[in-house]
Amino acid sequence: MRKIVLAGNWKMHKTQAESLEFVQAFLPQLEPTPAERTVVLCVPFTNLGILAEKLKGTRVNLGAQNVHWQDQGAYTGEVSGPMLTEIPVQYVVIGHSERREYFGETDETVNLRLKAAQKHGLIPILCVGETEQQRVNGETESHIRSQLDRDLVGIDQSQLVIAYEPIWAIGTGKTCDSKEANRVIGLIRSQLSNQDVPIQYGGSVKPDNIDEIMAQSEIDGVLVGGASLDAPGFARIVNYSVKH
Repeated sequence: MRKIVLAGNWKMHKTQAESLEFVQAFLPQLEPTPAERTVVLCVPFTNLGILAEKLKGTRVNLGAQNVHWQDQGAYTGEVSGPMLTEIPVQYVVIGHSERREYFGETDETVNLRLKAAQKHGLIPILCVGETEQQRVNGETESHIRSQLDRDLVGIDQSQLVIAYEPIWAIGTGKTCDSKEANRVIGLIRSQLSNQDVPIQYGGSVKPDNIDEIMAQSEIDGVLVGGASLDAPGFARIVNYSVKH
């Protein structure tokens, strides 16, 4: 049985005060949320400590947005697995296209970070996806296959979430057609040794397209950027309803 994982990625947004305000408005709206849905908030490092306190005993899991492959060392600006698990954090986003594009993340470093996350009992959310140019050139499938081949070397697929994020749909307002997202996610699943890995869709997910996205057979959740910053909006996403 594949798990449903609905995660908000706040990126570089919200002070501690703003994060507390969000949680106060968000938590009451989870009362009707079905128990089998896993809800995760992946927040800036500065918010982790304060939210760990606030989310204790609630159904919301806490996620970080990166982890280094070493447990300690001279890596200015990085954060290690033991630092996160002490808080405690349960999930961590790894290989987001913004990390790959702006901060020199490669499939090799993504693989090292995935291994470090799992070594410390964190569940990584691995992001893969193609650029607009790669899609136009018909390279979507080969690019994603190559990412998975390199990223997943030595990774325990029973402790993993994958997010398919077409880069051209992130923060652009363009959404990948839900049937096409479903097709690509099916392709990703066919590359895995464990068919139960939850595979999310990410890229301009909003309250008004969530029901259609979650109606797809291969999609096991979403990784939400901008729309996760608004408590009522993200609550609507988490409380999506699929008509059968």
